[in-house]
Amino acid sequence: MRPVTEREIRASFVNCSKGAAKRLAVPRELAASPWDDLDFLGWRDPSAPDRAYLVAESGDRLLGVTLRRAKPTAGARRSMCALCLTTHSGDGVALMTARKAGKEGQQGNSVGSYLCADLACSLYLRGKKETEPGARAHDSLPLDQQIARTTANLAAFLDRVTHG
Repeated sequence: MRPVTEREIRASFVNCSKGAAKRLAVPRELAASPWDDLDFLGWRDPSAPDRAYLVAESGDRLLGVTLRRAKPTAGARRSMCALCLTTHSGDGVALMTARKAGKEGQQGNSVGSYLCADLACSLYLRGKKETEPGARAHDSLPLDQQIARTTANLAAFLDRVTHG
């Protein structure tokens, strides 16, 4: 992913008002982000644990969506992220919902997917961030194809947010 500015991030959101985009918590150390290792920028709101944000390149523009994290359920089950296919135990994977863009979102419609709770999919793929042992099953695909699969999964999710 190319480096992006706070201004570009705030302007990219499609499923919230411009006022809400101005108020959301953007990561403080954007310049220190590992841009070469990111397929998208994802972060949790430090002051509101149920809020998360995701910004990705879509064609020649940035596309940002606000997410809500469902309340974790009790139990130590393993779950798999729908984007990067990393499995986590406990609450390492969370149901994240995004209000749909446009009129459908204004009517309360949303879409959801199970994602890595910390939105660090890109780093798990590349081995830059570790989970518990056995969380990343051996994948016979080369890394570039795993990245392509993850970005295709992300594009499908974002398409459901923007178009249905």
